[in-house]
Amino acid sequence: MTVEASPLIRKLSAFVRLSEVELAVLERLQQRRSSFIAGRDIVHQGQSAQTAYILCTGWVCSYKLQPDGTRQIVDFQVPGDFLGLRSVLLRTSDHSFEPIVDIEAAEVPTSDLLDAFEQTPRLATAILWAASRDEAMVVEHLVGIGQRDADARMAHFLLELGSRLALVGMGTKEGYDCPLTQYHLADTLGLSAVHVNRVLRQLRESELVTFRDGRVTFHDYGGLVELAEFDPEYLDHTGPLLA
Repeated sequence: MTVEASPLIRKLSAFVRLSEVELAVLERLQQRRSSFIAGRDIVHQGQSAQTAYILCTGWVCSYKLQPDGTRQIVDFQVPGDFLGLRSVLLRTSDHSFEPIVDIEAAEVPTSDLLDAFEQTPRLATAILWAASRDEAMVVEHLVGIGQRDADARMAHFLLELGSRLALVGMGTKEGYDCPLTQYHLADTLGLSAVHVNRVLRQLRESELVTFRDGRVTFHDYGGLVELAEFDPEYLDHTGPLLA
């Protein structure tokens, strides 16, 4: 995959019109690629790491383990997302990153990232936009767990994933491929796996959305938006480009 067609380019291009110099810098940041197998943490909670990653292919979950062994999934990362960007600046990771499927990611040492920021300040601004957007999503997830009922919570989550994937050319208003299990959804949404199954069945029987065999299919996109009261403004996908 060329850097011009990469998910990271697609994502950042929603915010800034990338110059040839900025494209070249991004190409260098994505050169040091490695494969990682599903189920084995790339970064673990408490790790002192001076490296971030750019997810090139596959899906990752970020999570925190509680003292009793329970897991809270904070978010999912899709191609074009950074992994561990905050831990580079805070020096210690406050959560773990686990590939859900086999993935390919580009390793980005802190020195390379800071050099890129110095060379291309607009690119630094675009990456700050991406990090701010990620923070906005976490805030929205907290609101969902605390205030939305289970149906609306699930609907909102599936719509958000669809919007994120559409930004990098991997989803549409008809649906998207999704490797998540009901256990992933349970650990994300604060529900039991049994409750997740029940909610997905209710949404399917209401002819709103089906999640089956690794595919989310929207049957009534507008109806699902109405149920979830989904306003994608916090994702900032339609704002003016930085000139």
